[in-house]
Amino acid sequence: MSSGNEQLITARVALGLKRQEEFVTAFADTAVLCGLSVTVTLRQAQRWESDRPGWPHPDARQVLKAMFGATAEELGFVPRRRAASRSGRRGRAGAEQERLDDRLGAALAAASRFADHDLVLLLADAVDAAALLDSKGGPRTALPRVGVVLDALETLIPGARGPVRTELLALGARAAELTAWLHRDSGSPEPLTAMWHNRALEWSTMAGDGAMHAYVLLRKAQATSPGDPAKMGDLARAAHSGPFRLPPRPRAEALQQEARALALTGASLPEVLVLLDGATEALAAAPAPSAPATCTGPLGEGYTLDRLMVQWALCLREAGRPELAIPMYEQYLPTGTFSARDRAFFTATHAGALARAGEPDAAAATALSVLPLVTGPLFGQALAELHRTAAALNGHGRRAAVRRLRTELAGLPSTQRG
Repeated sequence: MSSGNEQLITARVALGLKRQEEFVTAFADTAVLCGLSVTVTLRQAQRWESDRPGWPHPDARQVLKAMFGATAEELGFVPRRRAASRSGRRGRAGAEQERLDDRLGAALAAASRFADHDLVLLLADAVDAAALLDSKGGPRTALPRVGVVLDALETLIPGARGPVRTELLALGARAAELTAWLHRDSGSPEPLTAMWHNRALEWSTMAGDGAMHAYVLLRKAQATSPGDPAKMGDLARAAHSGPFRLPPRPRAEALQQEARALALTGASLPEVLVLLDGATEALAAAPAPSAPATCTGPLGEGYTLDRLMVQWALCLREAGRPELAIPMYEQYLPTGTFSARDRAFFTATHAGALARAGEPDAAAATALSVLPLVTGPLFGQALAELHRTAAALNGHGRRAAVRRLRTELAGLPSTQRG
């Protein structure tokens, strides 16, 4: 007697969704994150978990892929025909997304015969486009874009051989790491972020890309909740001092991340400054940046002194010295070159420093100034920092600016954990 679609059932339970009703809710939430208008009813979920699950339509397959990190076939669905697959993503993604899908669709059709370096370059361009879209428009706009690339890579990698296979695996590691970042910033369930980080580690190891392996450890540290600074510090230390060597710029960022973790544990300021001095030395030894100033560039090659200095200020804030952090924010935030995402986050942490320094009006005004930058894209980390600032202003609720901040935040979600 058949026990139904065991692959989907197993994947659902592994994600912590014990009941089909929970799956229906999680599916709807993931669809919103992917920018898709698609839902599933309880009856449909029951049919998907039967021994005759059928074949979901393209948008539903995209949502399932985002939830579980697996193709529809890997989840037990049976395609209507086993021809060369196309992503089929349209919907709200826009004309530019459709053009990219068409190019990748043509590439996948050709991939039934060969995969070459030009195809790798096409896919790498698509990952770059997704990272740029995220830095401007937020994670929800970028998730469908990078999902197309991951579909293509998972189609290509099994049949690829030689140097092209290694290139595809290396690119897959970067695409998986970016996907983990997008899910983290979107407020997706933590197991989903962890799954994509683990996929990135696996692919980087298979590609022999030690620097990428170490970089993923750094990104895992950055995704760790401030409530678990020991884990954050362990991951950051493994990134810069483990068996794999990071280039100078991401090494500087890893040292800075360990400094933040140390500050969160309550370590003394001199201990924190030793690591920050090390980050400054690593950055001074780096060649000129080869990528724009963004936290999603390949191996953090866009990491700049401006970014380190505002992160230095963040570490001072975490160490309980907001009065030292505020002048650094005021010096480097106005003149530094930051993406919209980074400016939103760092300005939000500046507001938090002002709140901790006992300057409620300035804190609320700074938080309000960055709200327009956060509201549309819903940058999760920045939004979480704004909510923390509002919480730090408890006791100042009668002040007009504080009341306004709380009112405006009340209509926005807090998408970030910890």
